[in-house]
Amino acid sequence: PLFTRRMRRASLACAHLARLRAAHARSASVVFGASSSSETSSSARAARANSSAAMPEADATKTTNDGDLDARATAAHAASTSATLPREFRFRAVNDDADEPPHEARRAPPGATAKARGFAFFEALGNPRYQVAPMVDQSELAFRELCKRYGATLGYTPMIHARLFVESPKYRREIFSTSTRDRPLLAQFCANDPEILLRAATMIAPYCDGVDINFGCPQRIAKRGNYGAFLMDDWKTVEALIRKLDEELPVPVTAKIRVYDDLETTLKYAKMVEAAGAQIVAVHGRTREQKRCADIRANWAYIRAIKDALKVPVLANGDIRSLAEARACLEATGADGVLSAEPLLSNPALFSDPPFYAAPTDGYAPIPLDGVAAVDLMIEYFDICKSYTTSFSYIRGHVWKLVGHWMSEFTDLRDEFVAIKSPDMDTLIAWGMKMRTRIEELERTTGRRRPIPVKTERALAREAAEVAKQAAIEESQREEDALREINTGHELAVDLPADANKRQKVADLA
Repeated sequence: PLFTRRMRRASLACAHLARLRAAHARSASVVFGASSSSETSSSARAARANSSAAMPEADATKTTNDGDLDARATAAHAASTSATLPREFRFRAVNDDADEPPHEARRAPPGATAKARGFAFFEALGNPRYQVAPMVDQSELAFRELCKRYGATLGYTPMIHARLFVESPKYRREIFSTSTRDRPLLAQFCANDPEILLRAATMIAPYCDGVDINFGCPQRIAKRGNYGAFLMDDWKTVEALIRKLDEELPVPVTAKIRVYDDLETTLKYAKMVEAAGAQIVAVHGRTREQKRCADIRANWAYIRAIKDALKVPVLANGDIRSLAEARACLEATGADGVLSAEPLLSNPALFSDPPFYAAPTDGYAPIPLDGVAAVDLMIEYFDICKSYTTSFSYIRGHVWKLVGHWMSEFTDLRDEFVAIKSPDMDTLIAWGMKMRTRIEELERTTGRRRPIPVKTERALAREAAEVAKQAAIEESQREEDALREINTGHELAVDLPADANKRQKVADLA
């Protein structure tokens, strides 16, 4: 009924407002851009409590008229969107010698000799245990903001190409943005030239807490560019890149690495990275060849061995799909923190305590999220994008990761989303609310919280064509077999026209 739908809209808006208020309250308690784990946990609890409290409040309006409900929903949404986020910083889109305009996100770096090292640096960051891993085109400012509202205590930028960052103002402006709420922040670069890396890192140093070097990317583009995990074959360059930044960059340098097949080489490599000057070492517990994370479990035992061997903080990366798994990884590896990448895209509230989303107890994986949880996070992400300029390619990628499983059932909503060509946030929020209403109605009428994929007309047409093709082949084979029986004893040449006819018939039907 119309009354019920409006009541739900009001309830959602109130819950959304509660989350925003809790997030803004948390930002007020941030010191030097980093909040403690306890602060994050208490803020998350407050948000959940406020969200729960908002639901009965909406139910109590059953005695009011529809006009009152609409007014309350409108007022709640207006209040939630009126709380503005800090001003965004981006580099200028021109390449000249002028300084960047003053911005509150800029801080004077400590200096090459005064910068903190090892655990002192980690403590200055706020001892961040739960971190947003660097992800190409995915760990941008708006997404980092969303994750930090739900328990993440440090974020990495997307991987930045050092040479492009130095040479292209357009690239520099597009790839990096930050704000005063974005700390602590590590800016990650890929590079193979120490001098170019230093130039790029020096430019970004006033806007981050440290610079990370990517030695873990296993993709083909990294092989072509000779960076990332493909520098594992060139320890001399790895050592030179780290040492250059450690000696001359005014903020600390960190490194993200992968493991080798054997433990001995892995430990030698990790010790070399530490000796070169990496103040934090993040370890992805898979080899360069193990690209499909869903198929191969991360080697936590190797991470444990690295942690025991190094004297700087060690972070664990791999198989972190829930807060429970994050805690299990910390226990198993002894690591000082964990990073999550792909799973965090499906559940940005993965580190929330108490959980934003209760993981299934019926054997299903904790991601993708059941019910409306992912839609609520997506709508909140859209709201953040109103304040922070975000490439529509980034937004599109996040939408597919968050609610792609539901679009496999609601194909009309999928087609509607695909037709959207520009990042108009109000349009996207309205689209998200339609999906939320659809999922709620499905759960109310059937009790189902998971989608059942529906095949598109194109997919059905492809299947029909394959069936027709296979049927033609089978029919032709039957004709050939029959002809062979009839012509038993004839010369092979007698069968050749039949073979030619068969091939022509199959080609025609296909």
